[in-house]
Amino acid sequence: MIALATSSSAVATLAQIAAPLCLSFAYARRAHTLALDGHPVPGWRQACFYGGMGMVAVALGALDSAARELLIAHTASELLLGDLAALPIVLGLTGPLIAPLARVAPLRRLRALAHPLIAYPVWAIDLYAWHLPLFYEAALRHPGVQALQHAMLLGCGVLMWICLLGPLAMPSWFGNAAKLAYILAVRLTGAVLANLLLWSGNVFYAYYSSGDAARHISPIADQNLAGAAMTVQQSLVTLGLLCWLYLRSSRRGEQAHEPLGFARSRTSWR
Repeated sequence: MIALATSSSAVATLAQIAAPLCLSFAYARRAHTLALDGHPVPGWRQACFYGGMGMVAVALGALDSAARELLIAHTASELLLGDLAALPIVLGLTGPLIAPLARVAPLRRLRALAHPLIAYPVWAIDLYAWHLPLFYEAALRHPGVQALQHAMLLGCGVLMWICLLGPLAMPSWFGNAAKLAYILAVRLTGAVLANLLLWSGNVFYAYYSSGDAARHISPIADQNLAGAAMTVQQSLVTLGLLCWLYLRSSRRGEQAHEPLGFARSRTSWR
């Protein structure tokens, strides 16, 4: 039975690693087609996409065995999938790249999920649901559930980021002020979970008891480290996003003043 479970886990892991490889191949083909048509995808966007897919492969491969023994390792894997990998993947997308998806009816209907008022709660519910002990430990014990967990964390992460950084048109009210509120809401949601792990005196996941004992670390210390890692990662990402939003606002302010400055200079010439 143990050998069968190990074999199933290995097959599931290989299948999950194959997914980013297939997506990278499809991306490369589409980018090549666009380049031939005279609409090349900028190199930095391609680098972002492949970098994000590389993070997915690391999360599903290199961290997989450690994630079954330590909560801190599992948390690192989740942060890579749902946050750090999803962000550059979204940056790697352009309108022409994803245009063929709009011609597939089921995928076209999923476009509604990318609305800020839908993407955020879907992401938040997904994040907290998978951290409930029932679902969290089910993913650790059953490869199929784990694959679903990984797919949903990455998919909902992409949805969450695409509202801020993606190529899809957003509602007219979703300007800089709304984007700031969105960033703060996302980070506050993550911060609540991080602080629960960081400061709680109760062990949430008994599954890690044997792994913690083997690594000579207490379960509560492992849990606190996971919360600390989540807090640091979220803080750095939030700082980066706030800097991006500030620069974006400044640039648009300068562009808005350019026509006025030009008009004044024309008047002075006369």
